Amino acid sequence: MDPLYYFIIGLILVLSCFDLVVGVSNDAANFLNSAVGSKAAPRRTILLVAALGIIIGSLFSSGMMEIARSGVFMPAQFTFHDIMLIFLAVMLTDVILLDVFNTFGLPTSTTVSIVFELLGGAVAVALFKIWSGEPGAAQELSSYINSSKALAIISGIFSSVFVAFICGITVMWISRLIFSFNYRKSFKYLGAAWCGAALTAITYFAIFKGLKGSTLVTKDMVRHLDAHIWLYVCYSLVFWTVLMAVLQNLCKVNILKIAVLAGTMALALSFAGNDLVNFIGVFMAGQSSMEIASAAAAQGADLSTLTMGGLMAPVTADWRYLLGAGVIMVLALIFSKKARTVTDTEVNLARQGGGVERFGSVPPARMAVRYALHASRAVEKIMPACVGRFIEKRFRPVAEGPDDGASFDLIRASVNLTVAALLISLATSLRLPLSTTYVTFMVAMGSSLADKAWGRDSAVYRITGVITVISGWFFTAFAAFTMCCIVAACIVYGGLFGIIAMCGLAAFLLLKSARLHKKRTQAAALAQGANYRDPAAAARYNEEIIELMKRMAEIYEMNLEALNVEDRKRLKKLRKEARGIRRSLGERMAMEVMPVVRELPDEEADRGKRYVQMVEYATSVFESLSNITTASYAYIDNNHEGLDLGRIEHLRGMNNRVSSLYPRFRDMMESNDYAGLDECLAGMDALDEEFAEAVKQQIILRAEDVSDMRRALLYLNLLNETRTMIRKVLLLAKIQRKFVLGW
Repeated sequence: MDPLYYFIIGLILVLSCFDLVVGVSNDAANFLNSAVGSKAAPRRTILLVAALGIIIGSLFSSGMMEIARSGVFMPAQFTFHDIMLIFLAVMLTDVILLDVFNTFGLPTSTTVSIVFELLGGAVAVALFKIWSGEPGAAQELSSYINSSKALAIISGIFSSVFVAFICGITVMWISRLIFSFNYRKSFKYLGAAWCGAALTAITYFAIFKGLKGSTLVTKDMVRHLDAHIWLYVCYSLVFWTVLMAVLQNLCKVNILKIAVLAGTMALALSFAGNDLVNFIGVFMAGQSSMEIASAAAAQGADLSTLTMGGLMAPVTADWRYLLGAGVIMVLALIFSKKARTVTDTEVNLARQGGGVERFGSVPPARMAVRYALHASRAVEKIMPACVGRFIEKRFRPVAEGPDDGASFDLIRASVNLTVAALLISLATSLRLPLSTTYVTFMVAMGSSLADKAWGRDSAVYRITGVITVISGWFFTAFAAFTMCCIVAACIVYGGLFGIIAMCGLAAFLLLKSARLHKKRTQAAALAQGANYRDPAAAARYNEEIIELMKRMAEIYEMNLEALNVEDRKRLKKLRKEARGIRRSLGERMAMEVMPVVRELPDEEADRGKRYVQMVEYATSVFESLSNITTASYAYIDNNHEGLDLGRIEHLRGMNNRVSSLYPRFRDMMESNDYAGLDECLAGMDALDEEFAEAVKQQIILRAEDVSDMRRALLYLNLLNETRTMIRKVLLLAKIQRKFVLGW
C-alpha cells in the first residue's frame, strides 16, 4: 500500500484529536450553561460531574458511527483513494470552522458542520470523477449521494429546533405554574416527587436507552432490558423519590442542586453519545477503509479501482478508541479557555431580569414582539379574571431575584437540563442525529420565554440575539459545505502538494485565531477587573484615550490630503476606519464600561463616572470624525472637484494646532503635573473662536456657480464638524485631569 495513505490516516487521527478539543470547547456551553448560570455548585464540581457524564457517554456512541461511514454518501461509488481524500478534507474543514466559531464565542452545531462537510467533500470528489470521465464512474451526481438519508438527517436536525422550543415553553410554563418564583414553600411538599420524576426520566433515557448502543453490553442484556423496562422504570421512580425525600427532609439537602447536577451529567452523557461521531467517526471510518484496502491488497486487488462498498456494513466500534476520545474531551473541557467564551451568549439571552443587552434590534424582532403583545391582550380579554390573577401571581418574580446573583433559578435550570437531555437521549436511542447545540439553546430560549425572562424592555433584543444565533446556524451549513468542497477540490487536483498546502493553511488559521482569542480574552479580563482607583490602571485608561486622539488627528490629516488629491479609495478606507473606531467605542461602553461601573463600590463611583464620560466624549469625537470622512468620501465619490488648496491649508493648520497639544497632554499625565493644562485649554478655546469666525465668513461669502456652491457646502460641513470635534476634545481634556488627579 502506498505510504501516502498511512500519512493521511495519521493526519486524520491528529486532526480528530484537535477536533475533539475545539468541538468540546463549542459544545461545552450546551451542558454547562444551566448549572453555571444557576450557580448550582462551584465550577470545579460542575466540571467533575460533566466529565463523568462524558466518559460514560463516550462508551455509548457506537451506534451513531454509521453516519460518517454511509449516512451522507454512497461509499460503493467511491474508490479507496477518493474516500481517504474526502475524510481528510472533512477533518481539515471541521477543525478550522469550529475553531473560528469558538474564537468569537458563537455557539454552533458540530452535527450540522460534519454532515454538510461530508456532503461538500463527496460532491467535490463526485464532480471531479464525472468531469474527468473516469472509466466506470457514474455520470449522475445523485448516484454518489445518499440523498434520502441525507435529507432525513438534515430535516431531523432542523426540525429538532421547533420541537425543542415548544417542549421548553410547555414544560417551563407548567413547572412555574406549579412552583412559582417563590418556590421554596411549595417545594417542601412537591420537591421530592418533582426531582424523583426528573431523575427517573434522565435514568430511563440516558441509561436504559443509551445502553443499547454501548459496546460493553451484550445482546442478551439488551433483550432483558426491553422485556422488563417498565418494571425498572417503576423501581427507579420509587428509589429516586424516596432518596430525594430523605435528603430533603432528614439531611436538609437542596435536592434541586442534585437534580441540576444530575441533569448536567446526563446532558454531558447525551452529548458524548450523540456527538462523539462528529469528532472521531471520520477517523474510525478511515481506519475501516484502511482495513478493507489492506485485506484486498493482500489478495492482489488493484487499490486504484477498489470501491468501498464495505463501509455499508454495520460496525461495532472499539471501546478503547471511544474511551480515549472521552478522556481527550474531558481534558479539553477542563483546560480549554475558549469553552468559557462560548457560554456567554446563551446565559446572556436567557438571564432573568434586565441589564446591558449584547444585541441590538432588527425589524423581525420588533414585529414579533408587537404581534405577541397583541395576542397577549386578546387572550386577556377572553380569559376569566380570576384565572388571569392566579397565573399572574404564580409568574410574578421575587424582588431580590435569583439566589446568589445567578442568571436564573434552579427550577429553570432543572427544566433546561432535563428536557434537553431527554430529547437528545431519545434521538440517540433511535439513531437519529440531531444538534445538541440547537436542542439545548432552543430549550433554554423556550424556557426563558415561558418564564417571562423576556420583558417588554428586553424582549426585542433577546429575540434579535436568537435570530442572530439561528442565522449563524444556517451559515454553518453553508460554510461547512462550501469550505469542504473547496478543500476537497484542492486536495484532489493538487495531490500531495494540495494536501501540504491545505495543512499549512489550517495551521496558519489556527495560530491566527489563537492569537485573536488571547487578545479578546485579555481585553475582557481587563474590563472585568477594572479598578478605577488603581494609579496604574488609571494611567492605562488615560493612555488609551490619548492614543485614540492621536489616531483621530492622523485620520483627519489623511482625510484632508486625500480630499485635496481626490483619492477616492483612500477616503473610503478612512471612512471605514473612523466608523469602526466609533462602533468599537460604543460597544465598549455597552459591553465593558457600564457593566463594570454598575458594580463599583461607593468609594470608586466618582472615578468610574469620569471614565464613562471620557469614553462618551471620545465616542463623540469619532462621531464627528466619521461625519467628516463620510461627507468627504461622498463628495469625491460623486466626482466633484476637490477643495481648493486655501481651504485645505486652513483646515490643516487648525488640525496641526490641536495635534500639537497631545504630546503635552502625555507629558502632563506621566509627571502628574497639570500646571500647563489651563494654557492648553485656553489655546483650544481661542481655536474654537477661530472656527466660529471661519463659519461666519463662509456663510457671508456668495458662491459664484453651482460647483463652487458644493465646495462651499462641504467646507462649511467640515468646519462645523471640526469645531464640534475640538469642543469634545476640550471637554475630554478637562475630564482627564479630574480622572487622574481625582478632583
